[in-house]
Amino acid sequence: MYITRDIEQKILQTIAPNKVIVITGARRTGKTILLSQLIKKIKEPIILLNGEDILTHELLERRSIINFKNLMGTKKLLIIDEAQKIIDIGLKLKLMVDNIEGLKIIVTGSSAFDITNKVGEPLTGRKYSFNLFPFSENELSQIEDDISKRENLRERLVFGNYPELSFLSDRDKKQEYLREIVSSYLLKDILTFENLRSSSKIFDLLKLIAFQVGNEVSYNELSKQLGISKTTVERYLDLLTKVFILHKIGGYSRNLRKEVVKSSKWYFWDNGIRNAIIANFTNLNSRDDVGKLWENYIISERLKFQSNKSLHSNNYFWRTYDKQEIDWIEEREGKLFAYEFKWKELKSKAPLAWVKTYPNSDFKVINSENFYSWIS
Repeated sequence: MYITRDIEQKILQTIAPNKVIVITGARRTGKTILLSQLIKKIKEPIILLNGEDILTHELLERRSIINFKNLMGTKKLLIIDEAQKIIDIGLKLKLMVDNIEGLKIIVTGSSAFDITNKVGEPLTGRKYSFNLFPFSENELSQIEDDISKRENLRERLVFGNYPELSFLSDRDKKQEYLREIVSSYLLKDILTFENLRSSSKIFDLLKLIAFQVGNEVSYNELSKQLGISKTTVERYLDLLTKVFILHKIGGYSRNLRKEVVKSSKWYFWDNGIRNAIIANFTNLNSRDDVGKLWENYIISERLKFQSNKSLHSNNYFWRTYDKQEIDWIEEREGKLFAYEFKWKELKSKAPLAWVKTYPNSDFKVINSENFYSWIS
């Protein structure tokens, strides 16, 4: 069963002569399957290459216009999966799109920093970028009715939204799958990029972040707990962001002295990865971190929605030094939108300091009953 991805139609509409489509995302989010669906719908002759195949490296080794023209022949569509594995891929793609008339290119990569560094700069003005995330609630609605959606939501708070999990009904198999991702795939790109022999410090950092979801994070405190420098902590967090494991939210302020702005909150892109890292797949009814799971999940879903629908927004949390706070602030369309996340509560009032300082903003509670319209 194939679930149509939210970005699929947008990619099809964006493909254009002498432009490169770049699709990035974490490992196992379905990039290769998405490519196969795009190929079926494009319906034109293609050259399909895989960056992990040594033959691909040999075909593209000579960076010359003649070589690339001979490779393409009369075909005008080139698709490369795992493109970041190819040396000087950005320069090679630039040479192709600049010198082969009508050539259209689609490339994928699991590692954002590789794709950005090797593809991004040479292709300035020549590329369109898309992110592929684990399944969104909107995508999963294709295989769920209203009754199953509610129960499946509880499962996703624990196991997350990686595509293959949606077709596994056995909880033990889901746990095994997530443990395999964490042990075999999660940090592979970082270890390769950093030439690290051990992932222990990065894994310990992820565990500390996992327990602090929804709380402000102190880099100095993380540095002390891990026994590494603050600079190293920040570098690891940056890398974890670039491989789509974590994302950061900063504090919002319009220079009100009592507003906290220097701190950051960190969230996981996927609940299942977070729970695998702390080795806790307990049912929702028996957990004391349901609030954290809900906040992490709904923020991830909102970010997917913003990305998939090209909704441009500056996102923040808000807190004052006297501990008045709001979970999520969106600055868009010249207006402020404030949201509080509650798993069960239906009503909540905006903090008085917020109302007085930003009287024209909107405020809403997002809970398990009304969330779907916010992220679909």
